[in-house]
Amino acid sequence: MTKEAIRAIRRESTLEVILDRPKANAIDATTSRELGTVFASFRDDPDLRVAILTGAGERFFSAGWDLAAGADGEAYDSDFGPGGFGGFPELPGLDKPVIAAVNGMAVGGGFELVMSADLVVAAEHATFFLPEASIGLIPDVGAIRLPRLLPAPLANEVLLAGRRLTAEEAHRFGLVNKVVPGTELMDTARDLAGRIAANAPLAVAAILDIVRRTGNLPVAGALHTLRSGSVGAYGKMLESEDAREGIRAFAEKRDPVWKGR
Repeated sequence: MTKEAIRAIRRESTLEVILDRPKANAIDATTSRELGTVFASFRDDPDLRVAILTGAGERFFSAGWDLAAGADGEAYDSDFGPGGFGGFPELPGLDKPVIAAVNGMAVGGGFELVMSADLVVAAEHATFFLPEASIGLIPDVGAIRLPRLLPAPLANEVLLAGRRLTAEEAHRFGLVNKVVPGTELMDTARDLAGRIAANAPLAVAAILDIVRRTGNLPVAGALHTLRSGSVGAYGKMLESEDAREGIRAFAEKRDPVWKGR
């Protein structure tokens, strides 16, 4: 791991991943693959429940793909690693939530990472935009995800005309869970991570699996998928010791002790 580019800090059951590439926290292929290694370790560590991704400094969360690397010959469709650009959006088997703590501008691929996160907390001064069309490219992930997250006319204005969304606008349209002063950003993200980590890990994994598999299906189709037995995390949760422990703890008026099995 390139220490100067990525810092990973464990705080109990949370892994904080800080992208630190001055001046704009841009991501080249090497950095993306290193992020993938970090998130794969997070995925495989049973003691870690939630990850928080943020950027160093106060100006940029991430400027997305490193255009300097592109100018030096790195292809726009380079090998960014098995987790896709940024390390986690396409990582196989990642059944734990990732929180984006947006500390500044989320530009291009940086905005796409925000769209790929499971929850988002933003500093009041954060902004979100996709400038790819202005440099002759397209935001691959953004062109797919954004129209599913925003009303079509607004998504098209962001994609085609480069409209910038403020943190408050992103919150109003449901892209962001909470907007806070920059000084409160990480504490807010940590509080959110702690509330998730307090829940049964297999239940959290099952919820994520169901949401990801059925999010674009009609209700009847989603229920059919859920009952079909094809959602492995759901069946694992139902048969788990933790499911029985949660019921017992509720009846006994005590905090449950989760074992992840």
